[in-house]
Amino acid sequence: MTIALTSLAYDLRIACQQVSRRVRFEPSAELPPHEVSVLGKLKEGPKTPGELAELERISAPSLTKTANCLTEKGLIERFDHPSDGRSKLLAITDAGREALARVARVRDSWMYAKLQGLSEEEREVLRQAVGILNRQVLA
Repeated sequence: MTIALTSLAYDLRIACQQVSRRVRFEPSAELPPHEVSVLGKLKEGPKTPGELAELERISAPSLTKTANCLTEKGLIERFDHPSDGRSKLLAITDAGREALARVARVRDSWMYAKLQGLSEEEREVLRQAVGILNRQVLA
């Protein structure tokens, strides 16, 4: 490893963490980040609590607590698993989809405002960075 590459790896990791934190916590207090994350996973389709806990990389008790909060808010619903009588499935409700869309709009607006202050050259660098990150890091 070269010193320059090690430094870039560190700087990029820190910048990504800071952007993630700012976009998750600043713009919308409607739902905490962990609830938004669970709703996003359920938008893809119903899942068992165990599947969700694994996807979220959290413990089953933590997922149960989050699922209970989301159920109380009417954002998700529980129903019997069609092929496993011992298990339940969790699914996003229409209200959950609407809440997720509102959070996305607020977060996108926040990011849009940050990008407005950049030059076209800086925006192009970020467009290229998005492509690189999607291709190399997130693949």
